[in-house]
Amino acid sequence: MSIELVAKIAVSGIPYALDKPYDYLVPAEFTKLAVPGARVIVPFSRSNRRTEGLILSVSSELSKQRKLKSIIEFLDSEPIMQNEQLKLALWMRSRFFCTVYDAIKAMIPAGLWYKSGKLSIRDKTIKMVELIIPAEDAMVLADTKRRTAPSQAKVLSTLCSVGYVSLNELKEFTGAGMQGIKALERSAYISIAEEIVFRRPQINVLSENAPLPELSFDQLSVFESIWNNITDEKLKIGLLFGVTGSGKTAVYLHLIEKMLKAGKSSILLLPEISLTPQMVQTFYSHFGDIVAILHSSLSAGERYDEWKRIGSGLARIVIGTRSAVFAPASNLGLIIIDEEQEDTYKSENAPRYHARDVANYRCAQSNAALLLGSATPSVESRYFAEIGRYMYFALPERYNCTPLPEVRIVDMKSELRRGNGSPISRELYEELCKNIKANEQSILFLNRRGASKTVVCPQCGFVQSCPSCSVSLTYHSYGNKLMCHYCGYSHRHNSKCPECGGETLQIGVGTQRLEEELKSLFPDIEVLRMDTDTVGYKGGHESVISNFIDNKVPILIGTQMVAKGLNFENVTLVGVIDADQGLYSGNYRASEKTFSLITQVVGRSGRFEKVGRAIIQTFSPENETINQAAGQDYEAFYSSEIELRRLLDLPPYKELITITCTGVNEEHVYKSACTIRDALNANIAQEDKTCRILGPAPLPIFKVSNRFRYRITICQGGKSNIKNLVSGIITELSNDKDFKGIQIFGDINPLD
Repeated sequence: MSIELVAKIAVSGIPYALDKPYDYLVPAEFTKLAVPGARVIVPFSRSNRRTEGLILSVSSELSKQRKLKSIIEFLDSEPIMQNEQLKLALWMRSRFFCTVYDAIKAMIPAGLWYKSGKLSIRDKTIKMVELIIPAEDAMVLADTKRRTAPSQAKVLSTLCSVGYVSLNELKEFTGAGMQGIKALERSAYISIAEEIVFRRPQINVLSENAPLPELSFDQLSVFESIWNNITDEKLKIGLLFGVTGSGKTAVYLHLIEKMLKAGKSSILLLPEISLTPQMVQTFYSHFGDIVAILHSSLSAGERYDEWKRIGSGLARIVIGTRSAVFAPASNLGLIIIDEEQEDTYKSENAPRYHARDVANYRCAQSNAALLLGSATPSVESRYFAEIGRYMYFALPERYNCTPLPEVRIVDMKSELRRGNGSPISRELYEELCKNIKANEQSILFLNRRGASKTVVCPQCGFVQSCPSCSVSLTYHSYGNKLMCHYCGYSHRHNSKCPECGGETLQIGVGTQRLEEELKSLFPDIEVLRMDTDTVGYKGGHESVISNFIDNKVPILIGTQMVAKGLNFENVTLVGVIDADQGLYSGNYRASEKTFSLITQVVGRSGRFEKVGRAIIQTFSPENETINQAAGQDYEAFYSSEIELRRLLDLPPYKELITITCTGVNEEHVYKSACTIRDALNANIAQEDKTCRILGPAPLPIFKVSNRFRYRITICQGGKSNIKNLVSGIITELSNDKDFKGIQIFGDINPLD
């Protein structure tokens, strides 16, 4: 019997319950192409539907042993993924309840995806012209052509100087037409060839090859401690706590420079796209073209080419948001996650990964170091540092001992009693006036976009709600429309109640209404707004930030985009509008997120020579979390929060695994969730008696896009077998005909 190659293939477009490696025969003509990491087209299911797949492994076996389908076509001449990336995709499947192909698609840029059998993005090429005869001969030839063919003579003399230039630049500089240039090519004096060029995002850098910032005594001490532990291979995961303005970025710069000198690459993750421009400018001014950028605001072509630059080794420093953790950096030495506590590092769609977990896995596989940085570390990270799982480093003071802002809390109930129904308290108004008079800038933070939170009828109580989601519609004054921020539904606003015909009222304040209020208070003052409604276009973040800095715009309003990571030399006042907003959401992380946001945004004030102040407006001035944030007292917050987590058996003491059921029929969804709960009780009770199974319970947003959502939550102590049991239950019940129309998915420590 002959030996045949068999490939194990991950198939795209299948549910988690059917995901497994499928065996296919490799036809003889494809033998050389059949390597792990290459994509193929295979016949799948009974209908033999042409389906994309990726080879996970190749082995040989005796023919005729079993009847296998054969690979139809190879999409890649070279593998798009290396063994390390394939291992990561398989690990993600086991950790995050996703298919292997979900993980693969999260890892590679959209430009490498196939649509209708074609790549989404092609390489960008330009025509280049090269002189292929000796320069001396070309000069003689140019002299002879100066009268008969002056444009050709100019082309030849120009190429004598530069040798190699793009066709467009040559035509623009010499004024020559294609006819004359083609004549020179036919005479074999020059050659014209296509050359691949990289599409690069525009980076505005004031200076290049700038020296690294000098470290203060505290920064130098922390830097040396981190580097020494990395060198001794003691540092696997480190937590760098630094108060706002302490200069963590300077430490990052010096660590990455050391990595470069050691021949290693580094990845720096940031939580928001809005932070990327300033950070990129800083790094680019020091390191130049070896810096690559990866985030969702890039065009598909730019993202694809940056990914190629990283993979080829041309870029050895990667800066980006969550998905940059997958960058194909070679010889990886360090991953830094700045503002590591941020929710944006957790994906809410399959694969539901956390960048910190992926970074930890990559570092373990590459023998690299992982450094988490924040002024308000997550409770879990601070706890792991406390028990010794993470190494701990601290910058307890601002750079050059600049004082933290003076913070005052304003009771908005008192403002209402005084007849002030405005979102701007009298105290904040007075401070804004002082700043305007002193030509200093102010930031107002409100984590809700739109004009008003909701529209209600005071006569009958009718609330304008989304027909597809269990949320009220948000009023947007621009366009006079009501919009759902979950499914995108919108319609024009009518001030008359559709139920009783009475006049409706707009309740709550969003960034649009706050902007209108400020313009009425300060009609001659420019006000900028930074939220997803104003920076949705490409380059929107850079445009707003540059305008604020360059033109010294007096007031910037923003959502959490302005709360962290940004450095504004002239900002001396921060106002927090509606500090209570996130406190009572019902999520166990509500206090942590509120503390972090307030602390971070207050830290934007007085970061340089000028002393900063902050006003926190709240209806709960006695709230412990708000007072701890006002005092910038992270340790006090952590002490109270970790004790609460211990009493309630919440992370970091327990890990939460959730199973969510969604469907269009509420009763069917609930019954399905109950079946899952019963299966969990029957199986997990035997495995781990310390586990608690809660639910099924509706999610806080009960219905999204006409699909009802129920969840079962498992509180467990981190035993890996529990994940396997959950995976098995999801797989088994997803294939049950009684679950038809029900989508089931698992998650680890979800955000909602």
